[in-house]
Order: sequence, then C-alpha cells, then structure tokens
Amino acid sequence: MDNNRPIILVSNDDGITAPGLRHLIKCVSRYGKVIAVAPDAPRSGQSSAITVESPLKVTRHDDYEGAEMYSVSGTPVDCIKLAMHAIVPRKPDLMVCGINHGTNAGNCVLYSGTMGAVMEACTVGFSLLHHSWKADFSECGPIIDAICQPLLTKRLPDGVCLNVNIPAKCKPKGIKVVKAARGHWTEEYKDYTTPSGKPFYWLTGKFVNKEPDNDATDMYWLDREYATVVPVSIDQTATDSINSLTEILK
Repeated sequence: MDNNRPIILVSNDDGITAPGLRHLIKCVSRYGKVIAVAPDAPRSGQSSAITVESPLKVTRHDDYEGAEMYSVSGTPVDCIKLAMHAIVPRKPDLMVCGINHGTNAGNCVLYSGTMGAVMEACTVGFSLLHHSWKADFSECGPIIDAICQPLLTKRLPDGVCLNVNIPAKCKPKGIKVVKAARGHWTEEYKDYTTPSGKPFYWLTGKFVNKEPDNDATDMYWLDREYATVVPVSIDQTATDSINSLTEILK
C-alpha cells in the first residue's frame, strides 16, 4: 500500500451487504484507499455495545470498487475496534459510517449502531431518511463530498463527531449545522399472542417531536429538504451540573 495515500475506513450497522455501505464506498473512494469493516449481518439499534462473552471472527470478502471488504461477527463498535487492532495498517486519515438506511435524527443517536461506531472512532456518520434496501442514494454524493473533503485536511474539534442526516426522495437544498430535536418515542411496543396464548412484543412506535417549529433543530430542516449536521460530544459529562450536584450531596 502507498503510505502517502490516505486511508479511508468505512463501516455501518446495516451489514456488509447493505446498499448504503456500497454507495458510501463509491463516494469516498476518490479520496484514497478504502477499507470497509462492517458487521456480518444487520446490527441496528446496538448503540455502543461490544461483544464480551464470545469470540469475534473476521471474514475477508471480495473487493468492491477497489475497496478491501471485511465483515465482523459482532457489533458496529466491535468493527471499529477490530479494524484498528487487526486490519488497517495504520491510523486512518478519515473514518466514515453509513449510509444508514433510515433516520438518526433527534434522540435516535442514543440507540443507533451507526452512531455507536461513529462515536468510537470520533468521526462522521451518514444516514438517509429511507429504510428501503432499494432506496435511492444518488443525491447523497454532494453532501458526503461537502463534509468529507474538508476533513481530510482539517480536524474536527477534540471529542466531537458528526451525525449527518439526508432527506430522501428529493434533491437536498443545502446543509444546516444544528442541534438534535427534543422528543420521545411513543407506542414503542405492539402486543401479540402466540397460538398457545403466551404474550410477546414487537418493537415499533413513532417519534414525537416536542419542538416542531424550532428552526435550530435537525428535524425542522429535514422536513424542509435540507441535510443536517449535528455535532455530537463524546464526553457526556454534564459539567454545568457538577457544582449544583456537589451542593445537593453535601
């Protein structure tokens, strides 16, 4: 490998066969040597989970568009950790994750396997607001370029990664750097009964945006066909509360 050529590490949470992963590889392959390390099956909703009680296997796949392709029998965060430990020859110049099939706007960042990998690597995650395996990713390229190109030469602020969401079925009107919308999930589980009469539950529900008219939030601009960039802090310490909590616990 040419040591002067940038190394781009790519991962996701939808798995090694996901169309979104392959589109992202095409978008970033112009920047350098791409190495993709992704779960061997869909791992959505894994957040920052890691595998601790079973061995992890790495499988080499055929190259795709010049990219080295590896799958890991674990979570998205496992993919990043193993990539750095056993696969990439040196620290990557850029790491990107996605393109996720479905939104990671609002508080989805708490659950997202995509963003779990992004926070582990402290870099950039891309999501398209469309869950279908047949989603059209063609309008994602300009957004990816606008964000990735500067990051090859400029560093993100220390301890900050980016959660990028792209509206689907339209040509994005631009990019807005905003905060995540506040909200909550409702009707999260649907109740069912087995033929033998035993109850079971299936994850479902919908996100309720508590501030739909707040133009400082991602969901406001996504609804208006803009891509959004939300900076996410890796350090989740509520530093503003340390003094008041110290007083409470005296």
